[in-house]
Amino acid sequence: MLEFNKIYNMDCSHGLSLLDDNSIDLTVTSPPYDNLRNYNGYTFDFENIAKELYRVTKNGGVVVWVAGDATIKGSETGTSFKQALYFKEVGFNLHDTMIYEKNGCAFPSKNRYYQTFEYMFILSKGKPKTVNLIKDRKNKWGKPWGKQSRRNKEGKLKEVDNYDSAEFGVRFNIWKINNGYGYSAKEKIAYEHPAIFPEQLAKDHILSWSNEGDIVLDIFMGSGTTAKMCIDTNRQYIGFEISEQYCNIAYNRLSGFIYE
Repeated sequence: MLEFNKIYNMDCSHGLSLLDDNSIDLTVTSPPYDNLRNYNGYTFDFENIAKELYRVTKNGGVVVWVAGDATIKGSETGTSFKQALYFKEVGFNLHDTMIYEKNGCAFPSKNRYYQTFEYMFILSKGKPKTVNLIKDRKNKWGKPWGKQSRRNKEGKLKEVDNYDSAEFGVRFNIWKINNGYGYSAKEKIAYEHPAIFPEQLAKDHILSWSNEGDIVLDIFMGSGTTAKMCIDTNRQYIGFEISEQYCNIAYNRLSGFIYE
């Protein structure tokens, strides 16, 4: 078993093979999307990775897989959907299909509406054992609540007296998170990576699907965002990154964060 709280400069397929069965509480990661970015020319064996992720995930553990699609010859590839369906084939439940809404688009199109979101597939090995739903959505109703209408099983409206509600409700599954320079990360060195994982996105998933002390994996660690957010939230982490250049970015970034 590899040591925790380290980022290993290795292919994630090899790294996963070194992990014990049922050893990871949560994976938060974002793979290279088709040919949308050039990650130093590296590729990955998705099907083997999906099988290995299922093996190393604890019963009740979760994988957060953030993915998007390229448009090639006028058609979106649909790779994200294919990956989600394959995860189901190897045994995962597709617990939720969430949307990450960005500030804007990097590649404007002249003949379709601008693409401003990515998919966040929440995959669970059985029923999720940890669910800490974030409640920061301001409810529109203020006290006094007055009468509210609800439908019964027959579909008829019925007034309900003294309807009570918390000031803040659970988030919807579309998350609008600021991204881009100055938003995705605080450290300038992080932007030497071609596609930074927004810190808030990683942190909110870590808080949602794990508890303090849990082990969080990122198989495409990139600039080290998942590791940084694990340190920030008192989780243990382990990461793989095949590019030595990106590993060095992550090491320098974490060193500055830990000792700041």
